[in-house]
Amino acid sequence: MNSFDTWIQVFLTHNAFHSVAMNHAIRVIAGQVIFKGLVLIPILCWLWFRPSRRTEWEREMIIATIASGLLALAIGRLLAHYLPFRVRPLYNPALHLDFPSVGLQEAVVRTWSSFPSDHALLWMSVAMGIFLVSRRVGALALLYTAVFICMPRVYLGLHYPTDVLAGAVLGIAITYIATRDAVRARYAAPILRWMNGSPGPGYTLAFLLCFELITQFDELLLFLRAGLKAF
Repeated sequence: MNSFDTWIQVFLTHNAFHSVAMNHAIRVIAGQVIFKGLVLIPILCWLWFRPSRRTEWEREMIIATIASGLLALAIGRLLAHYLPFRVRPLYNPALHLDFPSVGLQEAVVRTWSSFPSDHALLWMSVAMGIFLVSRRVGALALLYTAVFICMPRVYLGLHYPTDVLAGAVLGIAITYIATRDAVRARYAAPILRWMNGSPGPGYTLAFLLCFELITQFDELLLFLRAGLKAF
């Protein structure tokens, strides 16, 4: 662990909340989807349906944001799988730090590499898309993501600060590139035309994708793992 990570992790653990209720609240915030996707994805839905002079452009940007989120999540999990394994701070005995109990699925958390943070990748990507559509709302979305999604994971020892920073930078970069006019026109515009012409299947697919983003495909992955074990 580098000196930057060390300084922040030591500072957080030495100045950790001594309130059991506060630590429990942070665990709940870190572990429940209601504080992640169920905040940011509804904002995208509101931006989609709100009256606007730039409806077509905004809807293309929202499609690009959803696509960016899917890509960011996939990239994050591929990097975690193929890069050298990095044990999470919570399970690193060399740190000699006492983190609050996370209360999450230990078998999954312990065996999944810490770098990069897929939460930071995904939700910073989505928050950046919101920011590009609406600066005021997007600034709040970025701040919310940093405070309520990223910071609790560092505080609980699920990630090093550099895991979260790397994920945030990658997520923001993915959305920024995917929403450029030259890139967005190649996929978002055709998808929007299809949704306008076939709203039934279009909005059904949009709902399913948004649901899976909210849960970060966890239930689907658990189902697939169970199926592989059964066979």
